[in-house]
Amino acid sequence: MPTSSQPRSPLTGVRVLEFEALGPVPFAAMMLGQMGAEVVRIVRPKGHATPFMPGSDCNEIDRHRVCELALDLKREDARALVLALLQRHDVLIEGYRPGVMERLGLGPDPALRVQPALVYGRMTGWGQDGPLAQTAGHDINYIGLTGALHAIGRRGDSPVPPLSLIGDYGGGAMFLVAGVLAGLVSTRGGGRGTVIDAAIVDGVTLMLASVWARFAQGTWRDDRGCNMLDGGAPFYDTYRTRDGRYMAVGALEPRFFDALTHGLGLHGQWHAGNQMDRAGWPSMRGALAAAFGSETQNHWQKVFESVDACVSPVLSLAEAASHPHNISRGVHRREGEATLPSVAPRFGGSVHATSRADADEWLRSLQLPAAQTDQLATCMRRM
Repeated sequence: MPTSSQPRSPLTGVRVLEFEALGPVPFAAMMLGQMGAEVVRIVRPKGHATPFMPGSDCNEIDRHRVCELALDLKREDARALVLALLQRHDVLIEGYRPGVMERLGLGPDPALRVQPALVYGRMTGWGQDGPLAQTAGHDINYIGLTGALHAIGRRGDSPVPPLSLIGDYGGGAMFLVAGVLAGLVSTRGGGRGTVIDAAIVDGVTLMLASVWARFAQGTWRDDRGCNMLDGGAPFYDTYRTRDGRYMAVGALEPRFFDALTHGLGLHGQWHAGNQMDRAGWPSMRGALAAAFGSETQNHWQKVFESVDACVSPVLSLAEAASHPHNISRGVHRREGEATLPSVAPRFGGSVHATSRADADEWLRSLQLPAAQTDQLATCMRRM
């Protein structure tokens, strides 16, 4: 819990119960914890580590929790303990398949009965209903159903999986966090608790709002690599440099395009007046590729670092951590030998994570009956 000398974080005093899950749920819990919420994770008795996301000292997604509670939710006494905890918590987030929490007796109805102001966040890929609701899936499957995966990649080539950024974290975790924050605003204003159905297919589809609008207008072709923002336009793409590196070009507006062609020495041939002539795009792409390919990435960085042309280097993870801009802003932090992301977003200019509440202090503050306090102490794991 914050001391008097520490600034108050936005979610100070908010208590969150996180049920063990993969991907978007722990990411959302991490963000809520970074904003100052007291997050407690409920895990299976044998732990929560998975083969591809093992618990470790530098696994950032698993941080910002008060503690873990190892509970066998198939046991009646464990479920009773969870309901007792819910009376003293503001938020619940879970990522089970639809119906699992209900079968455990911990669904929205019993949870809201014991805590009418509870914000009950449910995170799934397909949603709480629909023909695919009970079907297994991962990020790539969910975004495949939305049209987003189809739109990413080179023309005539296969779709490219965009890490897990668009589905799990963009269309999933961020929408879950937004729903939780909106629910908290409502309950703080005197409203009753609410149930949030956050589904990746819903969130990603909404993230495609501008694409759907252009598609409806006939200005977006339903194929990848043919449009303004998918690499179809030669002035919004990446280009290989002489040393095998890449530069990112986003010169959409005429003044940026003119700055781009000036910097490349191509202004006599290409200028804002013929920028949008699609018939000339193939030859424009060839000219841009030849120009960028004639010099190294470092050369082009120096050319464009003081020019408003929307041109930047494509950096590796290691290079991103050492870029002067990122260093200046404290975008990353060092912990031992590990480089990790700093907290985002920032409040009051601070990039420091909120101090985590002490597990023992959290337990005492619940003021539960002695038997339940002892039960919690037995299954509690400090993080």
